[in-house]
Amino acid sequence: MNGLDLSAFLRASENAVIADVRDTTLFKEGFIPGSIHIPLKAKQFAEWSTAVLDNTEPILIVSDPGAETAAIELLTTSGFTVAGWLAGGFDTYKDSGAPVDLIIDVEPDELMMDIPFDEHLVVMDVRKPIEFAEGHLKDAVNLPLNDLNDPLRIAAIEDHDNLYLHCGGGTRSVIAASVLKRQGVHNLRNVAGGWKKIKEEPKAQIVKEPGMLN
Repeated sequence: MNGLDLSAFLRASENAVIADVRDTTLFKEGFIPGSIHIPLKAKQFAEWSTAVLDNTEPILIVSDPGAETAAIELLTTSGFTVAGWLAGGFDTYKDSGAPVDLIIDVEPDELMMDIPFDEHLVVMDVRKPIEFAEGHLKDAVNLPLNDLNDPLRIAAIEDHDNLYLHCGGGTRSVIAASVLKRQGVHNLRNVAGGWKKIKEEPKAQIVKEPGMLN
């Protein structure tokens, strides 16, 4: 399998899903609109891929040059069909001048300042239910990665909602942001550092739900 030039890649993307497997920091700074982010170097790569990608759709890869072989191997092992990758990686796309999307970060202290003053603010916690039960922000909505492609869950997001996404450390929330953006939800922010940083905030109202742990 050879890398695709940009025009061939974009044509193929009309009937495929783009998986951008670069480092999360690089992805946030710019990506091809509609791409779903799953960082190749994460030990949970296979788990997260299965959670957010549809194995009935072919996958196109955007990676650091030279990393596509590892991505193809991991994805095919997980039951996905890889239709190709972008030769030259994301720089090939960016250098063409085509539109680029990005993920905006906010710090946990910014979230704490915004909560009392924004009636449309929704904290979306994308950790697993057991993590959520062990401690989460008051009024937060739990939407784990596995539920991100549930039409009913996505339909519950209102146009005026200002979504602040977080996970445990800051990676899953970027994955979630990319999935939501692909579905047309763009009014969102990523809380940098995730729950590890949020729970250190003095103003954080933390709720625990021990009943969910049984």
